Amino acid sequence: MLDLLIPTVAQGLLWALLALGVYVTFRVLDVADLTVEGSFPLGAATAASLMVAGYGPLTAIIAAFITGTLAGVVTGLLHTKMKIPALLAGILTMIALYSVNLRIMGKANLSLLGVDTTFKIAREMLGTNMAYTTLIVGLAITIIVGMFLYWFFGTQIGAAIRATGFNQQMIRAQGVDTDVTIILGLLLSNGLVAVSGALVAQSNGFSDVGMGTGTIVIGLASVIIGEVLFGTRSFKNCLISVVLGSIVYRIVIALVLTMGMPPNDLKLFTSVLVAFALSMPLIKAKFKGRKAVR
Repeated sequence: MLDLLIPTVAQGLLWALLALGVYVTFRVLDVADLTVEGSFPLGAATAASLMVAGYGPLTAIIAAFITGTLAGVVTGLLHTKMKIPALLAGILTMIALYSVNLRIMGKANLSLLGVDTTFKIAREMLGTNMAYTTLIVGLAITIIVGMFLYWFFGTQIGAAIRATGFNQQMIRAQGVDTDVTIILGLLLSNGLVAVSGALVAQSNGFSDVGMGTGTIVIGLASVIIGEVLFGTRSFKNCLISVVLGSIVYRIVIALVLTMGMPPNDLKLFTSVLVAFALSMPLIKAKFKGRKAVR
């Protein structure tokens, strides 16, 4: 059981960065951003191409973050300056990134076999097997990113971004340019998603142009499951809940696969799981209402 749990939790931590990025747009900005389906493989493609070219994994991860932020900026500009609805702006950027990712890699997929990834270097330093190495590296990066987000959204700029998602008219009345705060939020979100893509690619040993398909649903599943199971009492609690939600989601997927579910049905299962999680507050409210009547 432990042999299944450790790698599953490790993968959950790597995907937690994607979940945190989705949380920034979905909950903080109150924007449905589909750019993530393009920025996730963008981060993977950027990191893989640079490492194959001989650059170090840290440089590759930083470059992936930068390219992810650029994708977020494009979506932000389309939405704020071109007045394209956020959902459509994200779709346009996502479609464009498919071609961009092919250009970066030069082909549909890129192998990282024989390349020194973050996890290979860490394994040599720690002297542990790959599963424990991935767990340690994933935990360290998740803690660093979580602490950064907690600090950032406590600053004036971060508070302005949170206020923009809560009430744009109110924050605009305070003299804040909401176009800038929306772009900053999308920038940060897609930067985190791209880093997640870079780490997942290094963990899997390859980058593929189609690896972003369904990532928005995975991110939403992690956010919703985390909120339902662990609560949203404070912003710090929300960040922790999202990370734990990502881990729980990966554990659920591992369990259903172990029970014999065909891998081709995973997308369907995830969609049903997210729909159920989203309807939980309504189900709870109706249950409490019937209890009160009795």
